[in-house]
Amino acid sequence: MFQVSNEQFHELINEALSKLPKEHVKNLKNVALVVEDLPSEAQRQNLNLGPGQTLLGLYEGTPLSQRQGVQKMLPDKITLYKLPIETHVNNLSELKEQIRHTLWHEIAHYYGLDHPAIQALE
Repeated sequence: MFQVSNEQFHELINEALSKLPKEHVKNLKNVALVVEDLPSEAQRQNLNLGPGQTLLGLYEGTPLSQRQGVQKMLPDKITLYKLPIETHVNNLSELKEQIRHTLWHEIAHYYGLDHPAIQALE
């Protein structure tokens, strides 16, 4: 496990955003990007996560592919879970890559991609 301060974690998120495809990042509209230490119990229950399962990130909202022209919606939310991400890495380089990977994964959900499509693009 490799840990950084909350401030450093946010800086690494900004760095990861700058390394993702620009067209995907600049087209994010009405999306809050937040960091939490852990998923809430309600989120764990909604996702049917068992005691040994973890969550690195979560997209909550209506994917673009399902909006059918609806303009006014509540903001979507992408959450990165700091403690589980840190638990999966051993050094700064791995942390940067895990943040980038998790962020890309959740942004892909915003665009309507499911897990098989995301894996195919990776």
